Amino acid sequence: MGRVPSAFSWVFIAVFIAATGFAYNFIFAGPAHPAIAVVYALFCGMPLVAFERGAILPRLYHWMHRLPTPVYVIVALVLDFILISVGFAAAGTVLKSVGLMSATWSEVTMLPARVLIYALTMTAILILVLRVRELLGRDIFLSLLTARYRKPVAEERVFLFVDLVGSTSFAEEFGDLRAQQYLASLFSDFARSVRRHKGAIDDYVGDAAIITWPMARGVKDARCVRCIFDIFDDIKTHEAMWLQTYGRVPQLRASLHGGPIITAEIGVDHHKITYFGDTVNTAARLESLCKVLDKRILMSTDLARRMTLPGNVLAEDLGEHAVKGRDQTVGVVALRGLGEETSVAPLGRNERFRSSVRTAPA
Repeated sequence: MGRVPSAFSWVFIAVFIAATGFAYNFIFAGPAHPAIAVVYALFCGMPLVAFERGAILPRLYHWMHRLPTPVYVIVALVLDFILISVGFAAAGTVLKSVGLMSATWSEVTMLPARVLIYALTMTAILILVLRVRELLGRDIFLSLLTARYRKPVAEERVFLFVDLVGSTSFAEEFGDLRAQQYLASLFSDFARSVRRHKGAIDDYVGDAAIITWPMARGVKDARCVRCIFDIFDDIKTHEAMWLQTYGRVPQLRASLHGGPIITAEIGVDHHKITYFGDTVNTAARLESLCKVLDKRILMSTDLARRMTLPGNVLAEDLGEHAVKGRDQTVGVVALRGLGEETSVAPLGRNERFRSSVRTAPA
């Protein structure tokens, strides 16, 4: 349940840290070879960022974040000093061993105070940027930086609403704090599947998560459908862990819908990318319809017609249904994996959705 960055993020982190080494060489080292400073920077900075992102020493990371704030600050500073010192010594050892440095061993491996302060400052800036990006989400972070939605933009998007079933009863049984931890663990698990299928978590509303894609990206290879089934499969794979940690396995309902919306950046002190239009409301109403129809995953017929479903997913035509807040009915499709029981004749696999229904092989 960690938050290890994607391969692209690691490349960005490495390039940024290498650039700080080059800058250090330019500011402080004069004619020294910039490659040496870059190597030192990577050896000092990468372990520090890897720890802060939960990629190394995860148990120590989680233990530290349970400490009182004053104690956490002290422990964090000590650990940062150790990681930077070890990285500096390792870089110096490598550089001297391959003949790129001729200074004494103590000079190439002992961490100078100026390097320590510089490394801590640059790493703090990088971690701050990464945490803001994590807070906002990759797509929203980039959109805010580029002011893409400063003026409202008409576009098409796919929305996936995922709701946790029984969260109220869980909170009543175990308390609000435990319920928050339960939800945090679940939403953290969502992130891996969302990232894998190139989506973005737009918001969390109570015990529900809202995930979105630009239309073309979401329907390509049925990414939006694969994403929700990945989330379900991941929970099933880790059933024992959920039972041991929280005493129950999460049960989810989900809905998918896509279409035209207006995207705009709103707010003054707190800026946010927000989506306006009937598409978002319909996606939310379909999630409520899951309970009425006793289905885990519902998708609008309009969205189903835009993609070819994965071979391990069957679609069931449930016909037209009225949804709250909408005058017109919505064509609804229930999605299920192979082997799941159903009372409705499923549509053919690996085909685009069709209005005519035929029975799939048993």
